[in-house]
Amino acid sequence: MYVFRLCCIAVITAVCAFILKSHKSELVPLCLTAGGIIMFLYAFDYISESVAFIKSFTQGAGIDNEIIRIIFKIIGIGFLVEMTAGSVKELGFTSVADKLVFCGKIIIFVVAIPILSSTYKIIVSLINLT
Repeated sequence: MYVFRLCCIAVITAVCAFILKSHKSELVPLCLTAGGIIMFLYAFDYISESVAFIKSFTQGAGIDNEIIRIIFKIIGIGFLVEMTAGSVKELGFTSVADKLVFCGKIIIFVVAIPILSSTYKIIVSLINLT
C-alpha cells in the first residue's frame, strides 16, 4: 500500500509538471522539487518503522551501534546524493550531477573507513584463534 501511495504522489507530481510546462515553464523545477520532497518525507515515515526493528535486532545480536550508525550514514548519503544528482540532471546540468555523484562516492568511502578497520580487527582476531 505504501508503494502504491508513493507511485500516486509521483504521478500527480509528473502531471502537475506537465501541465505547468505549457503554461508556466519556470515553475516546473519548483513543482518537481516539491514533489520529490513530499515523496522523500513519505518514504522517511515508512523507514522509521524499520529502524526500530533494526535497533532491537542489533542489540540482541551484539553488534556495535557505531557500525550500524555508519551504515545508515552511508545509505543516507547515497540516497541524498542520488536524489540531488537526479534533480540537477533533470535541470540540464549533467556534468554537475556527474561530479556530485563522484564526490558522493568519495565521501562514502571516507565514512566507511571505520567499518573497514573493524572488519580488519575481526579477521585478525579470528586468525589468532586458530
